[in-house]
Amino acid sequence: MAKAERHPLSSLSHYLPDNTLEDVLSFINRYKVQLTITRARKSVLGDYRNAHGTENHRISVNGNLNKYSFLITLLHELAHLVTYETYRHRVQPHGREWKDSYAAILRVFLEKQVFPGDIAMELHRSLHNLGASSCSEPGLMRVLKNYDNDSIGLSLVEDLKPGEWFVTRDNKVYIMEKKIRTRYLCTAYPSKKQYLFNGLYEIKILEQHPEFP
Repeated sequence: MAKAERHPLSSLSHYLPDNTLEDVLSFINRYKVQLTITRARKSVLGDYRNAHGTENHRISVNGNLNKYSFLITLLHELAHLVTYETYRHRVQPHGREWKDSYAAILRVFLEKQVFPGDIAMELHRSLHNLGASSCSEPGLMRVLKNYDNDSIGLSLVEDLKPGEWFVTRDNKVYIMEKKIRTRYLCTAYPSKKQYLFNGLYEIKILEQHPEFP
C-alpha cells in the first residue's frame, strides 16, 4: 500500500502550479479537508473519502505527478467533495452532478490562466464531456505527459511502427505487432507471450534487438 504523508498546507506550493495555492487552500479550508500526498499508485492518481463521525473529508493525491496533473487530480477529488456536500450518496459517483461540480471548479483556474496553452486547450475541449478518471481524456493525457520530468527520452506505444522493439519502465522487452481497435498487440521477448497495450503507455524505443530464437 502506498505510504501517505501529511504535509503542512504551506508546502503545497511545491506540488502546485504558480498562482494556484491561494485558491486551493480556500477550498481545503472551507471544507476542512484532510489532504495527504502519497507515493505513486498504479491504480489511482487520487482518492476521496467523505466526512463521517469525527472524521473530516479526506483527499489523497499521488506526489509523483507533475504540477498540472497534481492540480487537475486534486480538483477532480474536490468535485467529489462538493457533490457529496449537496447530494450525499443519492447520485452516481461520476454522474451529471459530479461533472457539473468539476467543470465549475476547473473554470475557476482556467479563467486565471494557470495552465499552459496546450493543457488549457484540452481542458476547454473536454469541459462538455468530462471523463470519470482524472486526466483521463487521451488528448489531455498526451499534453500532460510533456510536463513529466521522468518522461524525457520516452515515447508512447502509439508512436511505434509494427516490428519495432521497445522496453518498458520495468525493463521488459517487447516487439509491437499491430493495432487492434484502440489497443496495440505486442509480443514479449523471450517468452513470446502477447499483451495488449494502451497507446499512451510510456516506453523507450530500441534501435535494434535480436530476433526470437
